[in-house]
Amino acid sequence: MKKISVLIVSSNQDLASTNIKKGLLIQSEWDEIDTLYDNPVYENSSMKDIIIVTINDSKIKHENLEKEILEKLDIKLKLAIFVSRHRSKTGSPTLTTHPIGNFAEAKFGGKPKTLVESSPILMTQVLRVIKKNAMQAKLYHKICFEVTHHGPYMNIPTLFVEVGSSEEEWKKQEPANIISKSILETLSIFNYKEEIIDDIPVLIGIGGGHYAPRFTDVALGKNVAFGHMIPTYQIDSGNINEEIFEKTIKATPNVKGVYLHKKELKKSQLTQYKKWFENRGIPAVSSKDLADL
Repeated sequence: MKKISVLIVSSNQDLASTNIKKGLLIQSEWDEIDTLYDNPVYENSSMKDIIIVTINDSKIKHENLEKEILEKLDIKLKLAIFVSRHRSKTGSPTLTTHPIGNFAEAKFGGKPKTLVESSPILMTQVLRVIKKNAMQAKLYHKICFEVTHHGPYMNIPTLFVEVGSSEEEWKKQEPANIISKSILETLSIFNYKEEIIDDIPVLIGIGGGHYAPRFTDVALGKNVAFGHMIPTYQIDSGNINEEIFEKTIKATPNVKGVYLHKKELKKSQLTQYKKWFENRGIPAVSSKDLADL
């Protein structure tokens, strides 16, 4: 059995995903080591424990991909990065990253009321590198987290990195290249093999909108990493309870605190959530408690 740290997943159904994979293959050296679903499997020539696989179906509904790779390629994986398109009603140009799972029913892959383990340190670092590279390239895209949502179900830490939010943007190679460049840069300089780094506080985020504006701002300015993030709309829909909070803690490795977006939560919610997490040794943290980058 071969042990690989990072799996990068692309889908032939997804134009942005295909363009990101194209950027990855151009921007670094890769060796073709096998095939999966009749598509080449690539291993990075210098970072020997990173592979790219391509699936032919929907990423968010392709459950347990890491098990298939173990069975078919005899490769045991540690972490997965899905490169993807992002779709929204507004079609706003975005470059985003987010953890995965479902707080309620599983309309878009995964399992109901089930969260996949997040990768807070890596995900936050990817966000920062995307921001830096996008600014240097003078892209017009909004760079942000998205809150936790959709599948697939995976048994290893997983994050999505996406280009949004319309077909016009998915077709463009430049934003895809920024994503691919940022992933490669992050993996080349960052200790992605070790999620627990004691001097970077890992937080759960609660409150706010889908694009996690407060958590994004804090992550871009402070020495912190975010794992799972719960938006206000999930709370308002009645989907968030103590069971979900427990699952959020369990799926956020080395969590040290909870960040409550005060302006987006009711006073009663702030009091209730703060007490609940503090009773479990997880203090409420504000930006003033965090060191600047």
